[in-house]
Amino acid sequence: MTAHTEFARQIETLRPVLMKYAGLQLRNPAWAEDAVSDTLLAALEKPQAFTGASQLKTWLIGILKHKLIDQIRKNSREAALPTSDEDEQDLDDLLFGPDGHWRDAPHDWGRPDDALRQVDFMKVLEACVEKLPGQQGRLFMLREWLELDTDEICKELAISSTNLWVMLHRARLRLRECLQLSWFDNLPAGGVK
Repeated sequence: MTAHTEFARQIETLRPVLMKYAGLQLRNPAWAEDAVSDTLLAALEKPQAFTGASQLKTWLIGILKHKLIDQIRKNSREAALPTSDEDEQDLDDLLFGPDGHWRDAPHDWGRPDDALRQVDFMKVLEACVEKLPGQQGRLFMLREWLELDTDEICKELAISSTNLWVMLHRARLRLRECLQLSWFDNLPAGGVK
């Protein structure tokens, strides 16, 4: 087996991981498939660009991030952002009192850095992000996982920075609630699963 054939085989074994990542980011299977295909093609066209300084998966995800941004730019006019604030106000009323403080103080989450390293936590986090309504999950992923800046997100999605920050705030509230119920409430006394 040639080195190029072995490299292609290794890349292909990572396709499911890349598809999952792209699917979480784009929430559109066709767009995700396009981004992953473009990523694999770019990697196969220039295998010498992989120097081994990182894991192959890390290198491919780096390429994929750029391809995801390209897909978002290409398809940004197809994305419709929610305009109703009614459901979101109900969530705020459930979580916060009239004085703006939490109705129920957040539980001690132990050492979040330890939890982040755990594969199970990442699965719960991904499930929570998938449950976010409308475009909240997508915006959260663009800002927090792809690390796009506010101006770039607003420009690409034709929204105001105020709208972006409100939706990110709501996404974080929902993620907090989901993680509390799905992960942190189930931790043993020592704080680590």
